[in-house]
Amino acid sequence: MAKQKVRKRSTQADIAQRAGVSQAMVSYVLNNAADISIPHETRQRIMGVAAELGYIPNNNARSLRTSKSFTIASIIPDITNPFYPDFQRGVQEVAEHNGYGLMIYNTDGDEEKEQQALRSALQTGADGIIGVFFHVNARNLRLLLELGVRIVRLEPAARSGGSYPLDSLFVDNVAAARAAVTYLIERGYRRIGLLTASAGPGASRMAGYRDALEAHGMAYDPRLVMEGDFMEESGYETMRRLLEQTPRPDAVFAVNDMMAIGALVAAREAGLAIPQDVAIMGFDDIPVARLVEPSLSTVTQFQRRLGQRAAAMLLERLASSAPQPGRCEEMPFSLILRQST
Repeated sequence: MAKQKVRKRSTQADIAQRAGVSQAMVSYVLNNAADISIPHETRQRIMGVAAELGYIPNNNARSLRTSKSFTIASIIPDITNPFYPDFQRGVQEVAEHNGYGLMIYNTDGDEEKEQQALRSALQTGADGIIGVFFHVNARNLRLLLELGVRIVRLEPAARSGGSYPLDSLFVDNVAAARAAVTYLIERGYRRIGLLTASAGPGASRMAGYRDALEAHGMAYDPRLVMEGDFMEESGYETMRRLLEQTPRPDAVFAVNDMMAIGALVAAREAGLAIPQDVAIMGFDDIPVARLVEPSLSTVTQFQRRLGQRAAAMLLERLASSAPQPGRCEEMPFSLILRQST
C-alpha cells in the first residue's frame, strides 16, 4: 500500500509570499490587530490567500508567544434548557471572531459541579470565564481573579465585584417579573398563581411577582405559590397541584418557559381553555414558546445579545492590563404577548 503523502501545513510566510506583502502584515491581519491601519483591499487579499492555502493558526505557538491560551470557558447550569443555546451562540460568535476557542461546562445548577467547573477551567488554562452560577459568589472566585483569570457573570440582579476585576451582566429579573404580572393584572386577572424554583433566578422573579401584587393592592396568598425546579415535568406537577385550589387561579406566572409549557399541558388535561379559563405567562422566550398551542406569552432576555455582550466584556477585560474595579452592566428585557394570555 502506497504511503499517503502528508500535506505541508501552510505558514504565515507562505501567505505573505503569495499575497505579495510582508509576514508582519500577515500577522497583523490574522491576529486582528486593531491598532494597525491596513487598507481594506490588502486585508481582504491576505484573508483570501489564507483561505485558499487552508491556513490553520498554530495556537500552541501563539500561546507561547503571548502567555495566553486563547480559550474561554463558559459555565452554564443546564445544557438541556433551551434558553442556553442562543446565549452560547452569542458567546461563540464574538469569541471566534476574536480568535478565541470555547469550552462549555454543564453544572446542573449543583454547587460542587460549579466548583469543579472552575477548577477544570483553571487547570486547562482558560484565559477567562463566562459563568451562570446558582451558588458560587464573588468570594469563591477570589483565587481565580488573583491568578489572573478574568470572569464575567450573568446575574438576575445588579451585583458588583467590588475592588476585584469581576464583571457582571444582568437583566433586572425583579422588574421583568413585575412587568409580566402587572400585565396579567391589567388584563383583569385577580387570582394569579406562581410556579417558582428556589435556585438561580427563581427568588428574583418571585420578588417581582409579589411587588406587582402589592402595587395593585392584592394580597399575597402562599397557597397560590408552588415550588418546582425549572423543568417541564415540574411545571406540569406544580400546575396540577395549583388547579386543586378552590377557587382555582384564573392566571399563572411561571418563572421560566419550561415550567409554563408543563403548566399548559396540565391545564389542557384538566379540560381548561387557555386563556379563557386560565391564562399562562412564562419567562425566557425559548424557541418552542411560539410553537406550542396556544403560543406562550413570555418575557424575552434577548439571549443571543446577552451572550455577545458577555463575551465582549470579557475580551475587553483581557485586552486591558490596567487594574480596574468590577463593572456591572444592565441588559434589556421585553414582554412577548401571544395567545396564552
